[in-house]
Amino acid sequence: MRLSKATALCPPASATAIQHAPARGLAGEDAFRTMLDLEQKRTERSDRRFALMLVQSAGPLKDLGTALLDKIAAALFRATRETDFKGWYKDGSILGIIFTEIGSSDPTSVTQTLLGKVQRLLNSVVPPERAAQIRMRCYVFPEDWEGDDGGFLAHLPRAHRAVSLQSKGISAAAKRTIDILGSLLALILLSPLLAAIAIAIKTTSKGPILFRQKRQGRYGRTFTFLKFRSMYVANDPTIHEEYVTRLIQGKEAGMPSEGTKKIYKITEDPRVTPVGRWLRRTSLDELPQFLNVLQGDMSLVGPRPPIPYEVEKYGIWHKRRLLEAKPGMTGLWQVSGRSRTTFDEMVRLDLAYARTWSIWLDLKILFLTPKAVFSGDGAY
Repeated sequence: MRLSKATALCPPASATAIQHAPARGLAGEDAFRTMLDLEQKRTERSDRRFALMLVQSAGPLKDLGTALLDKIAAALFRATRETDFKGWYKDGSILGIIFTEIGSSDPTSVTQTLLGKVQRLLNSVVPPERAAQIRMRCYVFPEDWEGDDGGFLAHLPRAHRAVSLQSKGISAAAKRTIDILGSLLALILLSPLLAAIAIAIKTTSKGPILFRQKRQGRYGRTFTFLKFRSMYVANDPTIHEEYVTRLIQGKEAGMPSEGTKKIYKITEDPRVTPVGRWLRRTSLDELPQFLNVLQGDMSLVGPRPPIPYEVEKYGIWHKRRLLEAKPGMTGLWQVSGRSRTTFDEMVRLDLAYARTWSIWLDLKILFLTPKAVFSGDGAY
């Protein structure tokens, strides 16, 4: 269904419905955020897009008074279909509308049509001096995943309060405390090993000791990811980018290995130095990430942070791994086969971790990590 006209998007309700759609008919913040989360999950499964519109004023909308707020609510009911969800995105301050299943029209055309329709109806009930203070934003999911003002990354994560690590209260604080104390202790105890690795890298190949790379953390925030350099300098990343594209798209058959499991990683990378090959096999190249943990960009346990060009290849549901938990040095993927799992299996492990997270799960993963590292299973 093409949505080229405003009437196709938002057919007007009857006059009776308009008169009996007071502000109290709007859903509360918790219900609205829950619906926003459910609508995102539905789109991830079906690829049927939806739009989120936010309506706010220079001050809290509740300060406009009950009578005017009732008129605004009535206008919103008139501008939307019965299947669209109206409510408080932020109680008393910001109104939200979820336009479900908006079709396949151009996202820019959809948002302009929606904004124009709602704006005209609001102007018909709100005094000009008040209307000039109203600001509206509209996003189409998943196209507007990012944007100058954050797009859905700035709004969807808040719908995850019921399952987010941030909602765990004291447990979340305990997780951060373990991150800080654990990374400090590791850096102190491993300082002789860190110095030896640094010397080995510096004396066997030209280039810096540390490899710095932009990665995307929780909510897509970019940070500088640290590793011991395991490659020759000035190498071409094309080989990895092409491999990752095939892997994410499920077109990578995997390399045969001992047993029945295949390896889903570049096993003979010509860019890797002899010392780097040993560092990767033992996962010692990851040790500088304790600094990332101290800085708060990462946790000891969580999903691995992706490179931006990897995220560009993600399917809709893959991106949820950027919302559910802060990236970590180790996780369920690392102790469950690492490179012996497909990309989709890795994402499912990340989502399962976020869904079932607890301090005890983190401790269990940390306890199992040394075994996974020393065995070298799936490490290349």
